[in-house]
Amino acid sequence: MNLMKTLLLLGASNVFMTFAWYAHLRNLNNKVLWVAILASWGIAFFEYIFQVPANRIGFNEAGLSLAQLKILQEVITLSIFIPFAIYYMRQPISLNFLWASFCMVGAVYFIFR
Repeated sequence: MNLMKTLLLLGASNVFMTFAWYAHLRNLNNKVLWVAILASWGIAFFEYIFQVPANRIGFNEAGLSLAQLKILQEVITLSIFIPFAIYYMRQPISLNFLWASFCMVGAVYFIFR
């Protein structure tokens, strides 16, 4: 149950962070840089609302190590980033997404074995 809470919170956190980091490239590209920075910080605030509890629950209650938390976060980031890049940012699908996914599967295997 605590692992599921951790995964869901990290997922929500990464949705906000992906938008904070990259959505300004599409939505605010014609605005001055400080507007994009402030908008991204505003979005990132919500990322931390989910990320901090996710890491606390994962570490203290689910018994995950720091390295395991980090690898989970990276896998979740990639699983959110790929659809974001394709559907929201309209980037072309590339085999590099597949290769990166295989590398992440390997990382999960090695960190959890």
